[in-house]
Amino acid sequence: MPSIGTACHELRVNDKNKTWRLFYFMDADAIVILEMSEKKTQKTPKPIIDICRKRLSHYEEAKRHWKKGEC
Repeated sequence: MPSIGTACHELRVNDKNKTWRLFYFMDADAIVILEMSEKKTQKTPKPIIDICRKRLSHYEEAKRHWKKGEC
């Protein structure tokens, strides 16, 4: 999902009556779940993309602090 960031992906899971979208980021040593929502349209809604970007940004910031030994 380049609209969210590099190494971000969407997994679609078909349930009995619904299809779910799972948005995740693949890091070298982790898989970060960014959001999960019901698929209602072909296009991913902007609020979902925005929250995924925000969560990815928080993860990357926390990782930078951890690498510097600040955590």
